[in-house]
Amino acid sequence: MSTVRSPYFKRLRSSAPKKSKSNAPLTPALDSKKAKVTRTKVKLEPQDSFSGKFTGTKSNSHETKAYVNRKEVKQENPKWEPVLWKKQLANIRKMRQSKDAPVDTMGCEKCKGENYSEKDKRFHTLVSLMLSSQTKDQVTHAAMLRLIEHGLTAETVSRIPDEQLGKLIYPVGFWKKKVIYLKKTAHILKEEYDGDIPDDIDGLVKLPGVGPKMAYLAMTCAWNKVVGIGVDVHVHRIANRLKWVKSRTKLPESTRKELEDWLPQSYWREVNWLLVGFGQQICLPVSPRCSDCLNKDICPSSTAKTKMHK
Repeated sequence: MSTVRSPYFKRLRSSAPKKSKSNAPLTPALDSKKAKVTRTKVKLEPQDSFSGKFTGTKSNSHETKAYVNRKEVKQENPKWEPVLWKKQLANIRKMRQSKDAPVDTMGCEKCKGENYSEKDKRFHTLVSLMLSSQTKDQVTHAAMLRLIEHGLTAETVSRIPDEQLGKLIYPVGFWKKKVIYLKKTAHILKEEYDGDIPDDIDGLVKLPGVGPKMAYLAMTCAWNKVVGIGVDVHVHRIANRLKWVKSRTKLPESTRKELEDWLPQSYWREVNWLLVGFGQQICLPVSPRCSDCLNKDICPSSTAKTKMHK
């Protein structure tokens, strides 16, 4: 049999790569393929009509495109709230069942004259809130009784001499400044609101001597509209002691914003009343009665925790 090879075979053999003496891989085609796999890129692009699944299509350039709805991928962080707040609040409700704190009998809702119109009663609520700043409920209530007996409307306050008004409200805290605030507020209400009080927060806080706490409580107690939490020194103090704020707050207004951020609105009406009375009887500013508190084992600031909870 003839062993003569065709010219085509000789040309093909001569064009083949020569064997290298180096330690090059024996299967360059396979290595090249692996290199392409390692360089594969994945691009995430939104698709208008998303079916809820990832779908891929491979292109000629070895790039895989996966389509995904960004709204499906984005996960919102859960809303922050104190871990034990429901249990703590339930315990405070139990401690407030007797309703015998000063706020229960002498708070702003108890400072209304009987033989007055609804408009004048709303004015009474606002005046009691203005007098209550830096003043105990007992002192505020006594001053309100004197004012009501004298005749308490926006009209009468606008006409009463400053000296006489001062005698009626003394000894509430900062009584001299409050005389000025009451007279200016009465004039504004008489001229702009027909003797009534504003029915929104913006209008209330524009009145002389009226801050956010008073405005939110006036909306709740006078207008029966719960639009925010009234935070006084008691609510501010207790919210920080219970760690109902993410970090310690220095101002009551900061505490209000923190509470409203997580506390369900259905609790906004009662939380002021609950915490104020609780702060007047148990969670005192100085030397709180932790041993008498039902939250003593679950309050971060408790000084009377039992040994098993320490």
